[in-house]
Amino acid sequence: MVSETLSMSNLMEVMVRAVVQRVKEARVEVEGKIVGEIDRGLLILLGVGDADAVKDADYLANKIVHLRIFPDDRDLMNLSLIDIRGAALVVSQFTLWGDCRKGRRPSFIRAARPEKARELYGDFISLVRAKGVKVATGEFREMMDVHLVNVGPVTLILDST
Repeated sequence: MVSETLSMSNLMEVMVRAVVQRVKEARVEVEGKIVGEIDRGLLILLGVGDADAVKDADYLANKIVHLRIFPDDRDLMNLSLIDIRGAALVVSQFTLWGDCRKGRRPSFIRAARPEKARELYGDFISLVRAKGVKVATGEFREMMDVHLVNVGPVTLILDST
């Protein structure tokens, strides 16, 4: 086995986690009311861990808005969210920190406490907006219905390590 192989214990050391989906449209509803929606762009499910800091949010914000995952005129993934002037829908999702290695019930012990998660979630949103991207959001700590049309589909998992 190669020494650089990522072990399960190393997986638990990653920082801010995000699932990024390229969408034609997406929206979030709380109690049947739309609280955030976008047209073409990215749906970003963001999970904040207990060891995360602003530098992790900054790294991911920069990485995500510059990912070349939108098609150019030759249908090659060469354009970024900024290039297409797309929008981002950012939804907080602590369950990205669910550890399912033992038993049948996920453990969320490595997820950030709500106070810290809310702050870094807000920092991430501000950092994406500062790059000129229109950002819509879900509502932190609310039960949400997330609707999307995933184009491709293109779905990526990123972390700040």
